[in-house]
Amino acid sequence: MTSTGTITAVATPPGDGGVGIIRISGEKSLSIANDIFRPAKESFSGFKPYTMHYGTIVDAESVEIDDVLAVFMPGPNSYTGEDTVELNCHGGRAILSAVLGEVLAKGARIANAGEFTLRAFLNGRMDLTQAEAVAEMIHAPSRGAAQLAKVKLSGVLGERINGLRLRLEELRAQLCVAVDFPEDELECLPLEQMHSEVEDAAKNISEILSGVERTKAWREGGLAVLSGMVNAGKSSLLNALLGRNRAIVTDIPGTTRDFIEETLNLEGLQVRVVDTAGLRETDDAVELAGLDMGRDLASQADLVLLIIDGSKPFTLDDVDPQFADAQEKCLAVINKSDLEQAVPSPADTMRAAGYDVVEISAKKGQGIERLAELIRERILKESGEPDPDELVPNSRQAATLKKAHAELDELLTDIKMQVPYDLLGVRLESACSALSEITGEITPQEVLNSIFENFCVGK
Repeated sequence: MTSTGTITAVATPPGDGGVGIIRISGEKSLSIANDIFRPAKESFSGFKPYTMHYGTIVDAESVEIDDVLAVFMPGPNSYTGEDTVELNCHGGRAILSAVLGEVLAKGARIANAGEFTLRAFLNGRMDLTQAEAVAEMIHAPSRGAAQLAKVKLSGVLGERINGLRLRLEELRAQLCVAVDFPEDELECLPLEQMHSEVEDAAKNISEILSGVERTKAWREGGLAVLSGMVNAGKSSLLNALLGRNRAIVTDIPGTTRDFIEETLNLEGLQVRVVDTAGLRETDDAVELAGLDMGRDLASQADLVLLIIDGSKPFTLDDVDPQFADAQEKCLAVINKSDLEQAVPSPADTMRAAGYDVVEISAKKGQGIERLAELIRERILKESGEPDPDELVPNSRQAATLKKAHAELDELLTDIKMQVPYDLLGVRLESACSALSEITGEITPQEVLNSIFENFCVGK
């Protein structure tokens, strides 16, 4: 992967705002700034590095476009590792477009998605784990996720992975000596010690992987799906959780035929809540498709809320068979607690079947706060917030670490079986290559493309 020329982009989110930043990076960045920037002070003698300079941006006819603060950051001590200029403009779309047009007219080109961070990676300003952490911070769905990304942005993960790789490379070098000079009396690492070293490396990888599942909800957000019979109050509950009318609520069965998705912020945890089509016998093709989508979403959910009308007769046969034996994944929500409850009580029926139960009235707002607390607790599974310095790989990194761990597991078996040294070396090489993929020393082109294509253009 290469990146050439001088690039530019709006580095702030699209839309109108108080401030909009245009970033320029490459060998022409300073000359472009000098061409279009007019300083407010007569004493201005050029861009002093890392200093904000106040002035105006002008077009080719010297017509002023905007008042700006401009800063020049020379390479290699810049984000990208090359000469960089940032223009802090007013945040209107028309203004940013006009200023960007002048920058392009002077020889820059529009940056590709993630190209600024790509240059930082290619110029050695950060390893691949840090580059990925930039995108993770930008897209973090929660404060906890942002903190997890921040830890990786510091380079700690890359350093730890690199340390593991170097240890395995040393073992590999010692094996190569034994293979290349079998007749010489050269000291080679005893198999018992090699087993201990490999076992310790595998343990280190397991420790790094240990937080992946525990912090998944913080990193990716949770998914809670509302399931239940028609007119049980699913849409009313969605509205109650949101504190506004989002879903249409009527007495007509089957009002929700598709699914409706909204996001809740539960004390810093982002949870997607999905209202699905009500369960009932139907020949309607559209409603059947909605039911299938609802069941598919429920199978992916972290938590399924089984919404039950507490005022109507109820048996366990009314629960979707998909969740008949999924008590750990489900929370029984007995709605309409403000009305006289059916006998036997649906709440008692669900408790007897092993489900956790909460009683609410979506219409009156009773029990909604407690329900929100339970949703958060159940999705987090009592894991709490991540530790401030917890080191957790993302899904790509975790998959590659698992590949390295699998090679080390096989290597431990091979050592016990006294497999020839050259074959042991192959296992070590595969494990080292996997670790190199994580930090970017050896990473396939398609992997790099997929990583940086997911960045926003201005980063």
